[in-house]
Parts: sequence; structure tokens; C-alpha cells
Amino acid sequence: MTDLSIWLTIIFLGIGTYLIRYSFIGFFADKDLPKWLTRHLRYVPAAVLPGLIAPLTLWPEATGGNPDPARLVAAAVALFIGAVFRSVLGAIFGGMAMLYLMQYLLG
Repeated sequence: MTDLSIWLTIIFLGIGTYLIRYSFIGFFADKDLPKWLTRHLRYVPAAVLPGLIAPLTLWPEATGGNPDPARLVAAAVALFIGAVFRSVLGAIFGGMAMLYLMQYLLG
């Protein structure tokens, strides 16, 4: 590929990404969405987060795609803290602390 084609690709992808994001922010910023849509949109973060976290926990790149006991224990602790205390930040920091502790203990 030439330098021109690389830069044109970057520019057009940037414009496309901007337009996709603007379509939600710009067009719907001052309008009320229907109740059924806002009800469904509340569940988007809860549906997306497991899809982002599960591969990093079960098949981490750091271990060559093999399950790691440290990450599994840290995920279990984060899940427990989140479920019992209903705290997102507590789950994040608790899971992170447990991950570092387990990595230290397991070598």
C-alpha cells in the first residue's frame, strides 16, 4: 500500500466513526426516546461487559490462551464483591488487588 492509500483509509475510517457516533449523539440529544427503547438501553452495559471480560479471564493472552488460576480467583472475588456489596468500584479494585496478590503468591 502506498502512503496516500493508508492516509485516505485512516481519514475515511475516522469520518465514518464520527458519523456513526454523531448519529446517536447529534440527532437524539434534544429528543426524548420512547420508554420501551430507554428500558432496553439500560441493559446494554450489563450485556456488553461480560463479553469483554470473559475472554480476558478464561483465555488470557498473557498465558498463551490457557486458563490462569490467578485470573479465575480474581474474577470470582470481583463477582462476589459486586454481588454482595453492589459496588462496581469495589468489585474492580477488589478483583484487581486479588489478581496482583494471586500473581505474587503463585509466582
